[in-house]
Amino acid sequence: MGRFKPEVMNHNQVLLDLIAKVAESKNATSAQIVLAWELAQRPYIIPIPGTTKLHRLEENLGAFNIELTDEEVISIKKALSKINIDETHF
Repeated sequence: MGRFKPEVMNHNQVLLDLIAKVAESKNATSAQIVLAWELAQRPYIIPIPGTTKLHRLEENLGAFNIELTDEEVISIKKALSKINIDETHF
């Protein structure tokens, strides 16, 4: 996906920093915050994380115990919407 190419990763940094800040405030990992945010989008988004490692499965399951505030959900959504990726990178 173009969003994850090295030449456009700097566009993602604001979002990554926000997710890391929320994760720190909730004593969680960034991956757990992303999954918790996806779960908060019900019924429109249903995350289907995959892993081959038990510790990652346990980390993913921890996302179900994280409750994001409305403000956190909105701030992540706003940060995500501000990422402008030049379609020529796709």
